[in-house]
Amino acid sequence: MDVLDRIKALVDEQPIVLFMKGTPAFPMCGFSSRAAEALKSVGAQFHAVNVQEDPSVRASLPHFGNWPTFPQLYIQGELIGGCDIIEDLKASGQLGRMVNDLQSAAMEAERPA
Repeated sequence: MDVLDRIKALVDEQPIVLFMKGTPAFPMCGFSSRAAEALKSVGAQFHAVNVQEDPSVRASLPHFGNWPTFPQLYIQGELIGGCDIIEDLKASGQLGRMVNDLQSAAMEAERPA
């Protein structure tokens, strides 16, 4: 499987994916730190990918989503944007609503029929 297929599979499998430099516990840049903190502050359960650990993902991700910088946030397979967009969504309350809607839909899907 080539790297673009791996990225596609990951954003399709995980409801919320943050491609970042470092990890949420040990971010390696301020933008990645701020993005992870914004997600944590709204209670998001997210999958973080450290692009520093996989040079092929780091090189290919800007082409995958047509977004040149890191971090990159994907929700439900859709590119949301980078740090500034994430922080703007948090400030407006939209990020929290997106996360709550996603978590509510997941809980509804788990309920027995």
